Amino acid sequence: MGRPIVGRMARPTLRRTTAAVIALAVTMLAACTAGSTAQQYPGGEGREVTIAVAAEPVNLDFTTTSGAAIPQLLMNNVYETLVKIDQDGKVVPMLATRWDVSADRTQYTFHLRQGVTFSDGRPFTADDVVASFDRVRTAWVNAIKGKMDVVERTEKVDAHTVLVTLSRPSNSWLYNLGTSVGAIFPAKIDFDLKTQAVGTGPYVVTSVRPGDRIVLTGRNDWWGGPAPLRTVTVRYLTDPTAAVNALRAGDVDMLFNSATGDQVRQLQKDPRLQVVEGTSTGEVLLSFNNRVPPFDDVRVRRAFAYAIDRKAVMDTASAGFGTLVAAMVTPQDPFYEDLTGVFPFDPARARALLKEAGQQHLHVTFDVPNLAYATTAAELIVSQLADVGVTATITTDEFPAVWLDKVFTRHDFQMSVIQHSEAHDLLTVFHRDYYLGYDDSKIAPLAAAADAGTSEQYVAGMKQVVRMIVDDAGGIVLYLAPTLIVADKGLDGIQANAVTESMDLTALRWASTSSGG
Repeated sequence: MGRPIVGRMARPTLRRTTAAVIALAVTMLAACTAGSTAQQYPGGEGREVTIAVAAEPVNLDFTTTSGAAIPQLLMNNVYETLVKIDQDGKVVPMLATRWDVSADRTQYTFHLRQGVTFSDGRPFTADDVVASFDRVRTAWVNAIKGKMDVVERTEKVDAHTVLVTLSRPSNSWLYNLGTSVGAIFPAKIDFDLKTQAVGTGPYVVTSVRPGDRIVLTGRNDWWGGPAPLRTVTVRYLTDPTAAVNALRAGDVDMLFNSATGDQVRQLQKDPRLQVVEGTSTGEVLLSFNNRVPPFDDVRVRRAFAYAIDRKAVMDTASAGFGTLVAAMVTPQDPFYEDLTGVFPFDPARARALLKEAGQQHLHVTFDVPNLAYATTAAELIVSQLADVGVTATITTDEFPAVWLDKVFTRHDFQMSVIQHSEAHDLLTVFHRDYYLGYDDSKIAPLAAAADAGTSEQYVAGMKQVVRMIVDDAGGIVLYLAPTLIVADKGLDGIQANAVTESMDLTALRWASTSSGG
């Protein structure tokens, strides 16, 4: 789905599970500082890393709670999938060592990795895959569940083999299986998903301090070998200046998309640090509520598209980092094409369309989450809209609590701006049931036909769908955000490209010659 990056872990209730109580008793390990003596653990592995991230999870359950901050933390690190999307965007084996596809492309036989256990000691078997896939249909409420609608049934062949039958061929399904919708849970969920996470990955959540940090502890019994770090502390710092100061003071070792572009430019000059810029799937979207005036009128939406100088917005909000795109499609997607010329910056054309729509003196409310990139972009957008006669009044919404409830859940808004981070989220975002309320009646059958066709038909059909969405201006993609990581030079294994919503920490480690950690 196109999930907004959303934040803060809900404050714990009085009713807590046993594991949650144990987690609160875990002593918080001190964050290592750059240049300090490394704290060694058995086998020489397991030193500590502290990472600053801006958006905090609402809870730990992405099956019922929207928001990319949850799978950003948990996917690959705690929960795993049958297949993984690698740094080049390719589908590679993970919990499945290989798979066979029938001639008609409707049956997938997955051969499962053996010797894998969940973090609580349970063995991973075909039963877990069947239950996890079935649960998407029966228990998930998150909008991304639609990515599994094509699955007709999932069957256990034997303890280490699973047969998945699709209702029709699908070009996108196997890729989607590498995102959070394909997460494998234990067959029996006898714990609270909101407060506990039991997966097959190299780390386990051992402490949650709402409004502050979440601690991951490395597993020695992970199927891929002992986790490279003993402890990963993820600190949630919404203020970019606070995050940068923490890095400079040695209180954190890495900033993951938690500094502004201007700050990153300055940090590039520090010889103690490395700056890693990669691709992402995070489109920054100026979203309209297509259900309500004035955005139920396509002329108004197109007028706004002409009124906004998207390059100026990217330069201001991201210091020029990022890529100008016109749709929720990245340059790595097979059906990508450059459509940025569809709505060039043209204030005169914007004024003409507003006049045609009878909206020369339009007033709109602009709900803006209190995130640095969003507030910076919003101020410039308001100024640009004023130049074409539109008064946009900013309402600042606390993120995630207020924004998620008001805009995303209750659809009580006219216009907003947010970064959507999940891969291949075009059809989720531009869907009638999503918070934009976009009328997808024309594109849905075209997209379904493309997905079921040949690879050539898929590309051609999806290009047609993308062009229709862009022309409708149901929302305006301002730019594709980069992945910007600033870290101590002693850290190795940084995954530069955010190819899914995951902040993949599975290869992160201190270099053997580093004194950090």
